[in-house]
Amino acid sequence: MTKTESTKSRILDAAEQLFAERGFAETSLRTITTRARVNLASVNYHFGSKKSLIQAVFDRFLQDFTKELSLELMTLEQLEPVQLEAEKLLNALIKPLLSLNSRRDNAISIFMRLLGRAYAETQGHLRRYVTDKYGHVLVRFTHLFQKGYPSLTIDQIFWRLHYMLGSMIFTLGGSEALRQISQADFNRDLGVEDVIKEMVPFLAAGMKA
Repeated sequence: MTKTESTKSRILDAAEQLFAERGFAETSLRTITTRARVNLASVNYHFGSKKSLIQAVFDRFLQDFTKELSLELMTLEQLEPVQLEAEKLLNALIKPLLSLNSRRDNAISIFMRLLGRAYAETQGHLRRYVTDKYGHVLVRFTHLFQKGYPSLTIDQIFWRLHYMLGSMIFTLGGSEALRQISQADFNRDLGVEDVIKEMVPFLAAGMKA
């Protein structure tokens, strides 16, 4: 890794942690530069603006996630409608999610918290950016649900996907705390994969209700 790449990575590492912890509005560029141990000129050189930095933070997650999700969707798109069960569709999300943790520690939790922040805070530029760059993959996922559950209206699918994502964000964004509770109260030592395994049947039941 070159010095330039190292500086850029340190900025992104600091920004994603701070955005997840404090939110976008409450995190200043100066706070990011202090944690990353770089000067403000470095942020301006690599990203140009805070909005571009926010977008770059999401890119690090979404580039890998949507690439792997697209491969999963290609397989599902060959199936007949009757074969497109909710569990199967949801599991298509799981492998790309888990692969994030294989690249960087605690990546799933950080990604989910960032998504939660994006939902809770007004970040119109981010929604437009994600929709323009990655929306085509998410549309394919929605179309598969429509194909598998043709009795549901488009707005029903929209809301059910929204509730599903909200549940995933809450559960996986705070998975470390939930795993500690599981260990303390039920003597069950769960990993992230175990938490997801517990969650999928619940989400699937809601999607196809």
